[in-house]
Amino acid sequence: MTQTLTFHLNGQKVSVPGDTGQSLLDLLRNTLQLKATRMGCGQGQCGACRVLLDGHAVAACETPVWAIEGKAVTTVEGLGSRAAPHALQTAFIEEQAMQCGFCTSGILMSAAALLQRQPQPSRAQIVHAIDGHLCRCGAHNRVIRAIEKAAARLAAP
Repeated sequence: MTQTLTFHLNGQKVSVPGDTGQSLLDLLRNTLQLKATRMGCGQGQCGACRVLLDGHAVAACETPVWAIEGKAVTTVEGLGSRAAPHALQTAFIEEQAMQCGFCTSGILMSAAALLQRQPQPSRAQIVHAIDGHLCRCGAHNRVIRAIEKAAARLAAP
């Protein structure tokens, strides 16, 4: 069944037709053409499709579109821009915290959710926040350093 969904996407109010049986991932990638959110396992276990839903990191592949009505969805496209990148994006580049980049958007969104609720996270909190992300490139140490660097920058006056 198709219905009109109204929600905030990357800070803008949008209304789009959505099939109530489709996932948020399908809506983002196929209807709205936002391709940075990746399809990984399709079971919410790899972290590649993480987005923010009202500030909480969720697996877009497991989130039904009806659950986003009236809520705020943020994808990596809404985290920052080329002209004004988010501190996480800058730190990831500086620390070379990605290789193939497939998992990066999901990790960035989980890190953004962490920094929203815990501006000065411990290393253990960072590790816990990204624990559900599968990255076969072995960039985890650089990812942790990048999140620490971003947290320090965001906390600076």
